[in-house]
Amino acid sequence: MHPEPPTPVPGPPGFLRGWLDALAVVLAGLVTMAAVAALGLWAAGADALPEGGFPFVLAATLALAVGGTVSLDGGAGFFAQVDAGITAMPLSVGLVGALVMVEVFLRQLRFRAVAHGGELLGRVGRTAAVWVVALVLLTVGAEHTFAVPLGNDLAEQIGGLLGVAPEVGFHAEAATTIGLGLLWLLVVLAAAFAVSRRAPLPRSLVPFQQAVRPAAFAMLLVLLAYVAIGLVVGLVTAAVHGNARETAAVLLLALPNLVWLAFGVGTGAEWHGHLVGAVGLPVPKPLAEVLRAPDGREATVSLGTLAEQDGRAWWLLPLAAVLLLAAGVLAAYRAPRGVRPWQHAVRLAAAAAVAMLLVGVWTRVHAEYGLSVLGVGVGEGGLGDLLGSVLGGTNPLAGVGGGTLVLEPQLWVAVPLAAGWGLVTGFLGGLVAARLGRRGEVEPPAGP
Repeated sequence: MHPEPPTPVPGPPGFLRGWLDALAVVLAGLVTMAAVAALGLWAAGADALPEGGFPFVLAATLALAVGGTVSLDGGAGFFAQVDAGITAMPLSVGLVGALVMVEVFLRQLRFRAVAHGGELLGRVGRTAAVWVVALVLLTVGAEHTFAVPLGNDLAEQIGGLLGVAPEVGFHAEAATTIGLGLLWLLVVLAAAFAVSRRAPLPRSLVPFQQAVRPAAFAMLLVLLAYVAIGLVVGLVTAAVHGNARETAAVLLLALPNLVWLAFGVGTGAEWHGHLVGAVGLPVPKPLAEVLRAPDGREATVSLGTLAEQDGRAWWLLPLAAVLLLAAGVLAAYRAPRGVRPWQHAVRLAAAAAVAMLLVGVWTRVHAEYGLSVLGVGVGEGGLGDLLGSVLGGTNPLAGVGGGTLVLEPQLWVAVPLAAGWGLVTGFLGGLVAARLGRRGEVEPPAGP
């Protein structure tokens, strides 16, 4: 008696199913990012942009959220010239998109303890290929031109006499948007495998997971804790001061930009930059005052300089200490039995250093604009509204013809400082975890 052939599994064949899985990951991330960005841009006032510019600004925001660059250019011949560019990541948009994409990607691998390396590489490759197509479409969509209202009687009269009106256009730089956008995806997926217990690994990498995942997961929780605290502070601020729409724009577009900067400053790291003009970006007043150095000179953003503007900045130090110590305890608590405190220290130091490196890179800002009409500065609206809307700003430019906001991390100091914090809090966390009733998980047995 011959056995019956197995019943075919319903659904698309394996090849097609793999591409549909990749498409599901990319679509889930893009739809979520677009929803968050659209709400944030609406709160920032971008719904009032003329000439149907909202969808194009939305595409530009998504390009920025994954590491792209948006350039602004245009003018009216010799009469008006535009020189501008934006490099800044709306991290609220990128963070939500990353979390959703990771959830969908890992859900497709559920119920597996291990996976073949070839299968994982195939899934990552297909997802990356679909993502590149999406980035190309974003680059095409993130391009538009606006007529710029001059807002100045003399400039309007001259423009009317000459029969010209300045225009400003923006477009996403293809090379940076596609290249850095692809790198963003690979970093997100790599972080997912480094953090999540649900992510199956090739058999050869399974012995290393317990050395990486507890510390990586703990540092992820630190970053998410800062976002949660910032969200609560933002909601309270909106309720007390009644600026709900402006606060919503900041929360929906740039909350991690601010709170992760606060995390770095709390550990003793520094950012350098300057602010000239009235760039309509979501910059807190103490930070703006520090960056607005005399004569546009470079300023240092540190715990001390922020505390000079607002004494409450000193609370960033104990906040960082408490959360990093909690991360040390959690990492040691989740680690296998037999791991010594110095090993916890080294592992958390490495995780903290990587986290600070990513925070530094992702919180970089370089935004500058300039629009002049025969040497006469532009008034309210136009380019200022556009720049503020793209980056989640709430204060349009008024009466100025140019401006710059630069914020760069001092990574060669920030990363070693984070590693030092990780060493101390990881060691203390290992000692605390040793005194708890449960000292981590049992080391998984070796072998097949």
